[in-house]
Amino acid sequence: MSGYSLLSGVRILEVAQLAPSSVGGHLADLGADVIKVETPGRGEGVRFAGARAVDGPEGPGFMHLRWNRGKRSIELDLRSATGRQAFLRLAAESDAVVEGTRHGYLERLGLGFEVLRRVRPQTVLCEVSGTGADGPYRDLATGGMWFDAYAGLRTVDTDHPSPPGVMGGSGETPQAMYAVGAYGAMAVLAGVIKARSTGEPVRVQVSSVDVATAWMPDRIDAALNVDRTVPRPGWTVDGRLPDWPLLDAYATKDGGAMVFGSHTTKFWQHFCTAVDRPDLLEVDLATVDEGVEERALHVWRELDALFRTRTRTEWTDLFLAHDVAGGPVNTPADLLDDPHFTARASTYEVDGLRFAASPIRVVGEDFAPTLAPGLGEHTEEVLGCTPPGS
Repeated sequence: MSGYSLLSGVRILEVAQLAPSSVGGHLADLGADVIKVETPGRGEGVRFAGARAVDGPEGPGFMHLRWNRGKRSIELDLRSATGRQAFLRLAAESDAVVEGTRHGYLERLGLGFEVLRRVRPQTVLCEVSGTGADGPYRDLATGGMWFDAYAGLRTVDTDHPSPPGVMGGSGETPQAMYAVGAYGAMAVLAGVIKARSTGEPVRVQVSSVDVATAWMPDRIDAALNVDRTVPRPGWTVDGRLPDWPLLDAYATKDGGAMVFGSHTTKFWQHFCTAVDRPDLLEVDLATVDEGVEERALHVWRELDALFRTRTRTEWTDLFLAHDVAGGPVNTPADLLDDPHFTARASTYEVDGLRFAASPIRVVGEDFAPTLAPGLGEHTEEVLGCTPPGS
């Protein structure tokens, strides 16, 4: 059912909503048997999240199809005694339990860590939440956009209403919301390894605010140590390298763009030779002095005009032929026709639908998970009966 065979024999019991479902999603991609516990008749919210529905207005959303692929779904009412008993029977046979809700959900149901370790002494409980297990924001109702804003990763515009296609004051893609699944999966696997070697239980916690905080060391770590930092020589006062035009994006002849990343001497020399512009090599882009901005702007204008003379494909071919750093800028639609994308095992197909494959490649195996399950599709298969407590 799952994508690869790396975690064959590992069973995960998941109680998760929305983005935390991606924890089990990563594990299922790698081959774990992930049993997703859902509320009878309702299921979890990500099933119908997103502006686009598949095969009809009430169809599933793409986050559900990605994060829940390869799992087995059971309907189980954890508020009932019989539902909790069934859950504990499954927990006793599972390597790990993933709680992906507001912190303390399983504890409030009488299914917390101490109860789980009684039914399975070497259990692993991974608690995934938005704001963590402590602190004044622990019970704050939160969402994906806010995690980045909390950590200073998301800049917002409060002077105008958000334009079409933009929510939360910014068009920036949420980072922590998508990254928390990878951190949660890593924590689960580390916990399973330790539990198997020691026979002792493991309790790990991952929160989206902590992911956002730890995501960029030059942000938070630098702020934490501001009294011990000094400006690094060779950088401009506004925090840029003096050769910043060699690290910029430029419009191309076909209306596209190229990212130019050739500030290393070797790549800059290769580029200037390839386009027959030795004069650009004579411009000092290393010295930080009063003329640094004027010199940089001169080079930027020359590069701007130059890049507009060729298409993305022509520039990409030149970069490859002359060992120049950079590459084409794609929209999602452009990416589907990009020769690098089409030449690799970037997608897979199931039930007539195509999806992006796992970024992990296992040599000798094809990535071929089943479609995300229907609500309660595997209840009888897993429990051998109708949903207890339903």
